[in-house]
Amino acid sequence: MKEDIRIMWKPYAILFGMGLTIALVARVGLAAAAGLGVLSFDYISASGVGIFDVVCSILTGSTLLGFMCAAGLALVVSTAGAALYGLLFAQGRIKASPGTAFLAGWGTALVALVLLVVVVLGLLSAVQVGSMSSKLPGTLVLVIAVVAFAAFLGTLIAAAAMVVCACVARARGKAAGSVGGYVGKLGVQLIAAVALCGVVVTAMTVGTLSALLAPSVNAIALLGWFAADIAVNLVILVIAHRMVK
Repeated sequence: MKEDIRIMWKPYAILFGMGLTIALVARVGLAAAAGLGVLSFDYISASGVGIFDVVCSILTGSTLLGFMCAAGLALVVSTAGAALYGLLFAQGRIKASPGTAFLAGWGTALVALVLLVVVVLGLLSAVQVGSMSSKLPGTLVLVIAVVAFAAFLGTLIAAAAMVVCACVARARGKAAGSVGGYVGKLGVQLIAAVALCGVVVTAMTVGTLSALLAPSVNAIALLGWFAADIAVNLVILVIAHRMVK
């Protein structure tokens, strides 16, 4: 058992460190969003925001918990998709390339969205669905929004997968010419990547939310933010791929 604990402590410390880093970056992002007026913590003052009216009209206590479960499932699958790609690369079973990263990213995003819909549809009654339908925009706008979100999520997962591969490659390079262990160097790379990429993604998320949560949503502005998000994801992917090489 002591030997198992000796082997386990460092990987779990890395995992916890990554989680803490994400939490701290998220807190900074929330503070920035609140300071810029993007988020309001008072429902009454935010009641003029269209999407808040839709969401708050259907979220009873049990439905809220169900939505949290559905979102958690989608996030777990999305995170696992990027981690699995990095694991396959670390094991030498695949080569890290933008093509396979895109395939893994979009495939994971599609499955995550399907799982989200499957759970959510079981949470809503016919009355709630009707209430939402009356407040949501037209079908064409919704289809465009779903496609844009899928493209954003797919490229984000693809970029995350390639970043994991870059961390693995850099850790191998540093460990080869030094006394320190590979796991520790990989941990440093991963936590640094989470911090750096997290700041970039958080900044883009605040901007996207500023368009999404406006009292009157400007579709062109919102699509522009989604396009910028996708572009940033692609830039991260390309930089990470170069680091793998």
